[in-house]
Amino acid sequence: MGRVTTPTEYRQFRFTLPPGATEFLLVRHGESAPARADQPFPLVDGRADPPLAPEGEQQAELVGERLAAEEIDTIYVTSLRRTHQTAAPLAKRLELTPSVEPGMSEIMLGEWEGGLFRIKVAEGHETAVRMFAEQRWDVIPGAESTEAFGDRIRDALVRIAAAHRDQRVALFTHGGVIGQVVAMATGSQPFAFIDADNGSITQLVIHGDRWIIRRFNDTAHLHPRFSMRAEPLT
Repeated sequence: MGRVTTPTEYRQFRFTLPPGATEFLLVRHGESAPARADQPFPLVDGRADPPLAPEGEQQAELVGERLAAEEIDTIYVTSLRRTHQTAAPLAKRLELTPSVEPGMSEIMLGEWEGGLFRIKVAEGHETAVRMFAEQRWDVIPGAESTEAFGDRIRDALVRIAAAHRDQRVALFTHGGVIGQVVAMATGSQPFAFIDADNGSITQLVIHGDRWIIRRFNDTAHLHPRFSMRAEPLT
């Protein structure tokens, strides 16, 4: 009888981090204080700087619980305090001191800073309607352009990635920033991903010129049934 040969089998590919790549866990800050027309938010570098609301503080604790089981090498925050406050529970658990990266701060909203953006959008202001229709922030007078916004985010991420090859970075940032990152990585319409939830986690891998989105708007840890026995992110 002839020898029986076993056919070669090819299993489905399971993603592994390429050598030299950097993995980012992009965390949107927790819910911030509500806007009021009679009490504008203070500004930092021309951007609104509200603190976390009580709901946001709880979200920050849940983020810290979720990511404490991960092998986080470093933590980054922006120049705005809501990211510092959201990162604080995780930083305490891991005994890490966050680094500040201003390039990952939220979009500059020009004349609609200080909380006015929320008010105008809620009221259905004609400029807000036009902004969403055209998918351009700079429809708002004095606001940062999509191009300038994207350029500074790309510069910041490339710089961080170069400093943390083969590492996992927890980067606490903003909804507009996360939306811009995912749009750049996927080639989507500019506003396709601007609605990441407060306290959500989006996973990005940068390997040279390649940007890979592994997940978007992960909020499993924010729900009542979440347990620390759940599987880690990766």
